[in-house]
Amino acid sequence: MDNQAILAPVAVLALWSMIMWLWLYATRIPAMKQAKLDVWQATGGTGQNLEGVLPASVQWKAHNYNHLMEQPTVFYAVALALAIGGMGGGISAQLAWAYVALRIVHSLIQVTVNRVLWRFSVFALASLVLLALCLRTVGAFVFGG
Repeated sequence: MDNQAILAPVAVLALWSMIMWLWLYATRIPAMKQAKLDVWQATGGTGQNLEGVLPASVQWKAHNYNHLMEQPTVFYAVALALAIGGMGGGISAQLAWAYVALRIVHSLIQVTVNRVLWRFSVFALASLVLLALCLRTVGAFVFGG
């Protein structure tokens, strides 16, 4: 069994986060120009300052990028722990791929149609998969199994 197999979905989710970052700026910068925002003169502020200023569909990309910096941090930690502990293959890798696939689907829903029920359903499934990975990690390192 390849105990490092779990690192491939880790790399894919990291790359997906960077794709969303590029998509965020590819839509936000033109929208800021269209809104006649002078970024060269702007001081302080956060992305929240752009709510209601830029179109919602532009802001969805920023919201999703932020979401990819939240719960997936738990995924990265447990995936790395499983890889280091020699449990990164088999079911752990399969769960990791399922989590990454669900997070990508979640992103695509959020940045396109942003239907809350669809997005929540996919997020809930991804969260359950992440919970399974967390339980495997605790089982391995706390209970020795």
